Amino acid sequence: MQLKEILKDIKIARDNLKNVGKSATIFGSARFSEDNRYVKDAQKLCEGLADLGYSIITGGGGGIMQGANRGAFARARTHSVGFNIMLPFEQKSNGFLTQGAKFSAFAPRKGALIENSEIFVIFPGGFGTLDEFFEILVLVQTGFKRARIYLYDEEFYAPLMEFFHTSLLKSGAINESDLQNFKLCDSVDEILTDVQRKENG
Repeated sequence: MQLKEILKDIKIARDNLKNVGKSATIFGSARFSEDNRYVKDAQKLCEGLADLGYSIITGGGGGIMQGANRGAFARARTHSVGFNIMLPFEQKSNGFLTQGAKFSAFAPRKGALIENSEIFVIFPGGFGTLDEFFEILVLVQTGFKRARIYLYDEEFYAPLMEFFHTSLLKSGAINESDLQNFKLCDSVDEILTDVQRKENG
């Protein structure tokens, strides 16, 4: 990966984020089918967030990302943004984007997904989703970003929470306060209610 390509990606990100306004980024697996409950929940959530005036940003692919973009796209009153990536195996952009771009490298793409948003919802996903979650978590932990992070589905993330408590916290690698930087949620309404409550101060 050449520096000029990374700089090109950064410019693409800035150009696409100029007029997005307040936004929420949704992360999750691209592998889930349209009838998966998480995909349906992502759509419902983003319909609600769009109604609250949030633009929706995703990685632009299928699964959770498509559900989220579909929800924003259906409202037609906000931006539905997708930041995809060029991979050896083709990852097509979903058809529910009002704008977006395809990146040549993961790092600037991840920066674009994180830069503009103040809300992050982490649906079930694989290594990529966890990578994105930990990136945001570190930025919040170290004070480089203020954000609200929601982990969706307590049962799915229970083993990760156990690891946080029995390994990281127990060993002193993290503090108890670090575990307050995100919120576990089990329903779309729980997230939307929390967002509204914090907006109303």
